[in-house]
Amino acid sequence: MKILPLLLYAVSAVAYAVHFARRDPAIGRAATASLLVAALAHTFVIGMQTMEVRHIPFASLPTAVSTFVWLLTLSYLYLEISTEERAMGVFVLPIAVGLQSISALTPGVEKVDPVLDSPWFWIHVASLLCAYASFALAGVLGLIYMLQFKEIKKKHLGYLYNRLPSLLTLDTMNSRAITIGWVFLTVGVVVGVLWTAQARQVAPDDPNLRAMSLDDPKIFFAVLTWAVYSFGLFARRRLGWTGRRAAWLSAVGFIIVLLNFLPIGYFVTTSHTFQ
Repeated sequence: MKILPLLLYAVSAVAYAVHFARRDPAIGRAATASLLVAALAHTFVIGMQTMEVRHIPFASLPTAVSTFVWLLTLSYLYLEISTEERAMGVFVLPIAVGLQSISALTPGVEKVDPVLDSPWFWIHVASLLCAYASFALAGVLGLIYMLQFKEIKKKHLGYLYNRLPSLLTLDTMNSRAITIGWVFLTVGVVVGVLWTAQARQVAPDDPNLRAMSLDDPKIFFAVLTWAVYSFGLFARRRLGWTGRRAAWLSAVGFIIVLLNFLPIGYFVTTSHTFQ
């Protein structure tokens, strides 16, 4: 069942690539329609998994990655429909296909440790996934901004310039994505602290809970991510860091998110892992 969204995302990626190359409105509408079908199919899969385990599936890393891809897709569709700009799809869909491939090809059992049976935990994880989806969009927008900036700097307005949004539009969308992501990340971090304190009272002898601190790589990188994006928002509002500086910061922040989400999540054993 997890293969179906992957196949549909791959079809959408091809459609967006063809649209980017040809700039044909009919192909663009077909690309949007195919992505809507992919998102609906993914929603159905997640709904079935939710009915099976009685909560949104993100307790195991493969299901968390799949839920992240779903949120990223919905966020991008909102951005596309609200701005009527499809050029970003050719950059977003390869990320969705790559991450969904990891999720679809990696076995994952949604087995929840009893200590995680708390609404605080689910709010914590859901907030972080929403934040990461927003930061993914911001990272892509930052990359597109740099590509467009270099195209304009060459003073030879060609292939990319005619296909990418204006620098002002990209910078505005980047700022909104980072702001939304920062709000969700702040909620996720604060709720995570509250949940940890509550869980330590319920299960004081749990070794994972006792070991959770900034020494844990996942916790350290989560706090580092919050610090990077907090500085980005401060720098934009107080230091005038817009445009290229904001684009670079969003790219660096998303690299940190990916490091925490994939290599550390899959290959590093931490106290933050309850599987």
